[in-house]
Amino acid sequence: MLPRTLFTAEHDAFRQTVRRFFAEEVVPQHARWEQQGFVDRSMWLRAGALGLLCLTIPEQYGGAGADRLYCAVVIDEQAYAGASAMSFLHYTEVFANYILKYGTEAQRLHWLPKLASGRMVSTVAMTEPGTGSDLQAIATRATKEGADYVVDGSKTFISYGCTADIFLVALKTASGPGGQAEISLMLVEADRPGFSRGKPLKKIGLNGQDVCELSFSGVRVPQHNLLGPTEGRGFSMLLQELTWERLMIAISAVASAHTALVGTLTHTRDRKAFGQSVASFQNTAFKLAELKAEIAIGQVFVDRCIEAFMSGNLPEEASASAKYWASDLLCKTVDQCLQLHGGYGYMLDYPIARAFVDARVSKIYTGTNEIMKALIARNL
Repeated sequence: MLPRTLFTAEHDAFRQTVRRFFAEEVVPQHARWEQQGFVDRSMWLRAGALGLLCLTIPEQYGGAGADRLYCAVVIDEQAYAGASAMSFLHYTEVFANYILKYGTEAQRLHWLPKLASGRMVSTVAMTEPGTGSDLQAIATRATKEGADYVVDGSKTFISYGCTADIFLVALKTASGPGGQAEISLMLVEADRPGFSRGKPLKKIGLNGQDVCELSFSGVRVPQHNLLGPTEGRGFSMLLQELTWERLMIAISAVASAHTALVGTLTHTRDRKAFGQSVASFQNTAFKLAELKAEIAIGQVFVDRCIEAFMSGNLPEEASASAKYWASDLLCKTVDQCLQLHGGYGYMLDYPIARAFVDARVSKIYTGTNEIMKALIARNL
């Protein structure tokens, strides 16, 4: 592939630190996390101690004060390590930036240091049982009562829902005809009376990440937990932050596709059939060549999107294009690489099998790929 020109010597030095962290501290425990269905809380504290949480949050709030390229490094290295359980960046970084950008100074000082240290686990709660990608149809509601809001409703498919201490909840705060103007974002702590979690949901992949349903029944939340200056700003906040979230999916997808390809190259070179290596067959060589070329092309486009995002010039349709195309490429890559493993590819002892089941959700979360195509189509 063409050399990547995004990163400085400082980013490269950071990459070595992150690579050692995943190799020495995450990978040896990963199978156990997949068996138990969640990451040990001690690992969040360890990541916080190493400065790997809340990378872009200013130092005055406990973060590293780094640029988003450092986030890209962590996403790359997590994918290269095959460490799908420890997806801490998607939650601390995303959650923390909502507070940094839209929160009050009191909210920043109260929550951000806890997130950066790993003492508090956070996640975003948007999806509901009857809504999927249709955010405007959410039914969870917060009603003012005295100095509080009273929250009622439910959420589903919430990653880290079983272990999170605090949730950024998308809900409705006004009566009326509905739509974007009703949607707000609110910080809800997990220890509030009336809040409960369902049993961990069983998934086909990402088994080291706990996922569950959440229930809010008369949960009293102080009004100062509202995010943003007024009610009804939630939809616009979500749209602004989803651009980066979708780009994060694209970064991870290309890196994960590269990891699958490298592992398959090794396997097909070592595996013998009909007296020769599987890699020496023309069909194998052509399949791997196609994947290598497509991954290289995908890397260039995603890197260009990162550059545009860093300069504040990444259009929504470009982010949607990156998420849709890269996640499709990942699913295609792991499918073809599994095929080249033969029967071994169907065994969960092999990384390609785990990559196959882990990859599929990338075409669904942060908006399905069909939604991505609709966003792109608006600008045809």
